[in-house]
Amino acid sequence: MSLLERAGLRLLRRLDPETAHAIALRALNAGLGPRGGPVTSPRLATVLAGLALPNPVGIAAGFDKNAKAIRAALAAGPGFLEIGAVTPLAQQGNPRPRLFRLTRDRAAINRFGFNNDGMVAVAPRLAGARGAGIVGVNLGANKEAEDRAQDYVTVLRHLWAQADFFTVNVSSPNTERLRELQGRAALDALLGRVMAAKADLGGAKPVFLKIAPDLGEAELADIAETALAHGLDGIIATNTTLAREGLASRHRDQAGGLSGQPLFAPSTAVLASLYRLTGGKLALIGTGGVATPEQAYAKIRAGASAVQLYTAMIYHGIGLPGRIARGLERLLERDGFAHVAEAVGADNPV
Repeated sequence: MSLLERAGLRLLRRLDPETAHAIALRALNAGLGPRGGPVTSPRLATVLAGLALPNPVGIAAGFDKNAKAIRAALAAGPGFLEIGAVTPLAQQGNPRPRLFRLTRDRAAINRFGFNNDGMVAVAPRLAGARGAGIVGVNLGANKEAEDRAQDYVTVLRHLWAQADFFTVNVSSPNTERLRELQGRAALDALLGRVMAAKADLGGAKPVFLKIAPDLGEAELADIAETALAHGLDGIIATNTTLAREGLASRHRDQAGGLSGQPLFAPSTAVLASLYRLTGGKLALIGTGGVATPEQAYAKIRAGASAVQLYTAMIYHGIGLPGRIARGLERLLERDGFAHVAEAVGADNPV
C-alpha cells in the first residue's frame, strides 16, 4: 500500500462511513488511486461464463452503486467491476446512519435499502465507460414495487446494451421480504421471466444470481436445481449475513447485513456446497470476507471461478484487488498451476 493510500485511509476513518465512501469515490476519480490498469498474466487471465477477465479478482456491487467511478476503479487493478444495485426508479433507501464500521472485527454492517439514482441516470454513465473493462450490473427492485420480478426485467432490458453481465439480487436483507424470492416457487417464476427477457434480447450476456449465506443445505439444493433448470450462467455466493456470532465491535447489534471477515467462513461453506450441488456445471463467484490472496485462493479451490471484494477495501484501500491478484499469482505458481482455472475446485472434487 502506498504512503498516499495509507494517509487517505487514516483520514477517511475519522469521518462518518457513508461520507467517507463518497469522498473516496471522488478522490478515485480525481486520480488519487492506483492507475496501472488491471493486473494480468497468462496465469491469471481466465474466462468466466464467456467473459474474458484479465484476472479473477473483482470489486463487488455496492462500491460504485451509481456507476460514477467505473474507469478509475478498473484502473486500480481488478479484473472486473459490478455496479449497483440499480432499480427502475431512483430511491433514497433507508434513513442515515445506515453504514457502520466494525473495526475490531474487520467488518461492516449496512442497511442501505437499495439507495441509487435509478436506471435512467445510470445508463449514460455505463455507456460512457464502455471499453474500460468488464462491467456488470446488480439488478434490484424498488421497495414499493408490486411486481418485483418485473423490476428486474425492466432494469435488465434498459441497461442490456451498456453492460457485460447482470446479477439478479434476491439476497439483500435490507429490502423487506426481498429474500422471499429465494424460495423455490418464487425463484422459479422470477428466473423464468428474467431468462425469457435475456433470450428476447439475444441471450449473449451472462446472468448470475446472488444469494444469501443464511441458507440451509435443502434450500441451497433447491436454488442449484432451479438455476440449472433455467440455464442460469452462474451464482454469486454470497451477499451479507444476518448472523452476529462472535462480534466484538460496538456496532455489532445494528440492524442490517454484516460483511467482511466474519462472513468468510460461512460464505465459503455455501460456495463449496453449491459447487458440489451443481457438479461444477455453473460458474461460481465467491464473495464474502476476501481480504488476502490466501482467502481468494481458498474460495477458488472451493469452487469459485472468480472472487469479489468490497468491505476489505475500507481497511486496506482501493489498491487491494490488485495486490490480491498479484499474491494469487504467486500462490498458483507455488502450487504448480499454469492457469487459475486449473485450481477451481481443487479442494472440493465433484
